[in-house]
Amino acid sequence: MKRTLEGTKLKRQHVSGFRARMATPEGQEVLNRRRAKGRHKLAIQPSKRA
Repeated sequence: MKRTLEGTKLKRQHVSGFRARMATPEGQEVLNRRRAKGRHKLAIQPSKRA
């Protein structure tokens, strides 16, 4: 049986990936805030395919 809430990697990329952040001025502000804070990861990383 599957769990109630299961995300998909592709949807996650479309919503909160680096390209999605760069596409809007608000998303660029998000990245700039994370850079200012010194985050190691600015956005979620696409998973490596086997």
